[in-house]
Amino acid sequence: MPSEAPQVPLNPLDPAAPLHHSPPSPTIQNAHPQTIPLETDSAVTKAEKYERHPNASVPESDEPSSKRIKLDVQPDINTSVPSERQKGVVSIKAEFLVNVLGSRNDPRRAVIDDDAAEASPHIGQRDQADSRSGKRKKEKNRGQNKSRNFGSSRDERGLCQSRATYPEFSPAQCQYGDNCKFEHDLRKYLKDWKREDLKTFHGECPIWAIKGKCNAGFKCRFAGSHMKEQETSEGKQELVLVEKQGHDRSSLNGESEENEIGIVNVISTQAKADLLKRKTLTPKADEYAAFLEKSGREVLGRSEHSTCNDLVKDADENTNGNASVQDVRAQYTEPPFLPSEKRRIYFGPETPVLAPLTTQGNLPFRRLCIAMGAQVTYSEMAMSMPLIQGQRSEWALMKAHESETRPPRYSGTPVVADYDNSRDFRFGAQIAGNKALQVLKATEIIHSLCPHLRVIDLNCGCPIDLVYRQGAGSALLDNQSKLEKILRGMNAVSGEIPITVKIRMGTRDGKPNAVKLINRLVYGGSEASELGGGASGVAAITLHGRSRQQRYTRSADWEYIADCAALIKRHNERGNELADTTQEVDARYQPAGGKVYFIGNGDCYSHADYNRHLSEAKVDSVMVARGALIKPWIFEEIEQGQYLDKSATERLAIIEQYVRYGLEAWGSDEMGVGTTRRFLLEWLSFACRYVPVGIMEHLPPNLQDRPPAWKGRNELETLLGSDNYLDWIKISEMFLGPAHKDFKFEPKHKSSSYGGQDMTVVEG
Repeated sequence: MPSEAPQVPLNPLDPAAPLHHSPPSPTIQNAHPQTIPLETDSAVTKAEKYERHPNASVPESDEPSSKRIKLDVQPDINTSVPSERQKGVVSIKAEFLVNVLGSRNDPRRAVIDDDAAEASPHIGQRDQADSRSGKRKKEKNRGQNKSRNFGSSRDERGLCQSRATYPEFSPAQCQYGDNCKFEHDLRKYLKDWKREDLKTFHGECPIWAIKGKCNAGFKCRFAGSHMKEQETSEGKQELVLVEKQGHDRSSLNGESEENEIGIVNVISTQAKADLLKRKTLTPKADEYAAFLEKSGREVLGRSEHSTCNDLVKDADENTNGNASVQDVRAQYTEPPFLPSEKRRIYFGPETPVLAPLTTQGNLPFRRLCIAMGAQVTYSEMAMSMPLIQGQRSEWALMKAHESETRPPRYSGTPVVADYDNSRDFRFGAQIAGNKALQVLKATEIIHSLCPHLRVIDLNCGCPIDLVYRQGAGSALLDNQSKLEKILRGMNAVSGEIPITVKIRMGTRDGKPNAVKLINRLVYGGSEASELGGGASGVAAITLHGRSRQQRYTRSADWEYIADCAALIKRHNERGNELADTTQEVDARYQPAGGKVYFIGNGDCYSHADYNRHLSEAKVDSVMVARGALIKPWIFEEIEQGQYLDKSATERLAIIEQYVRYGLEAWGSDEMGVGTTRRFLLEWLSFACRYVPVGIMEHLPPNLQDRPPAWKGRNELETLLGSDNYLDWIKISEMFLGPAHKDFKFEPKHKSSSYGGQDMTVVEG
């Protein structure tokens, strides 16, 4: 009997539109090896597999997929280990290869999709879906991984804060009285509602061990290490908290977040309340926004005039002496604070930069990277409007550890005029916005509330659809006039804090516009001349060598970055040559010292990459992003100039240190432990990609390369290299104990990708 045709799955985007398999192509076949649609696959996964392989059918079997794989697919015993390095593949020594096909350790498994981690489809994919349906459908739960569910980690019944940090028989009264929904009986809470204390870290609270006190009090999962039972004068046994000598008891009771030890840029509750109630004034931002609006109307009204001098000449001819040149020039209001008056900063070979990282760029991870040699850090990207509204979650991104307030490394060569290294910081804030007034208000508020900032950086490279569709992030690359005005306005309201910008090559593949944009930012556009102003005054420009459409597919274009670096270099070196020409730059509008720094970003995964980019692309410094997530000790490698073959034990110690930092930042109570676990798992989803240099055949490693299935030099190394999120949870339990019964974790690369064969998402 002829075999039945495979059943065609429905199109998940439009059931009425049939699925068509992709035409045969060697490139596609190599990118998408044969995969069998599984019953457990999502509709999208089944559709993708059908389009790639129309002859594949769903196997009829009641056995679990994991067992079926072992029975149906035999190990490829004839697989030969290549002696030459293959493009896109990490070369692993033969003794560490695992040649079992079809399982999650399939050496031909699909690559990890960092675009999926951003919860954003490619532009072309979205537009194609819209064209098939004929209209744009409303998308739900999109954006920064909004569809992910992490469950909750809470006590079955919480302890009232009026009891959490006070002795058992304290006279402190709950302000809610009988209406309070939390437990007031301390012993009942400890017995019935609170999970047993953790035994990790030798049972000692990491926060109490360092600070001598624990803000979580009796709610701490290590409470047994800093509480005791003592007899009162009335002969009763009372539970009390224990502090180390030298710590003031009053600083523990009811401590607010603005009194956090070792943390800077902490915004008071009152300040956030004033923002919410619109009581916080932003006079500079309002004044400058009015200036932009007025001058914009003037530019439109005199479009026939090419320069301010033409307007003055024309006005002089038409007023018959009733108006002087000075009267006309008085219409032009200069910004209240010029870029040349700002604090000097420095970027150089000795200052590797940690990129602003969504989700991962949290305070504990930045602190970990600082300890390993990172010299400059940035906050996670904060949106301007939530900052203006005083949202607690957004202002939490501005917090920095005291280690980030120390000066970055500076060798003194080259000498930067008037640069005072002792006044410099390592931590900068990054913001995004789509409207000039919002960005200016946010900048002015940040300047007034956050004194420990190196720079304020405007994000113009974020590719996330949620941000792009609002006109922020990389959308500003296509509106360069607006971007220039925003940056000039930020310089006017940021006080002595310098302004920087992070951009991409462009929004579309094959149509880069970064050279044009950089030329505009360092010299000023035509609108700036119309307004009588100069350059935007940015102190540094960071360029990610990819377009928005490209996302993380293909390698970063460092040749294009080198072209842009050459433009910046010519600007810095030829300032005097432009004197008395139409392109002469007004020194008052230049950044402090007259130098614009240029930082390259993209695919830096080793000290070899770092040094090559410095020497070949001629950038001032290199920004490291995914490379730091996969191996935070990349900064140690850069400093020491060599590869570091960290053992599994050393890597586990790094994870332990991150957990300690996490508990300090988020607390050691049930919620704090759950939050630390969640962000640890987020980081491990990147850290598991690290392949130890000791088992590699060829160096240097390439960030875009993907390894075949491999095993480590011991069981722990194999565990740390697992891409199964259940193994990540197992690692977290080494330090945080068993996960809460309500805790959930869905990997960024789609939860469905880790079931059955545990396949990862293929990059589109």
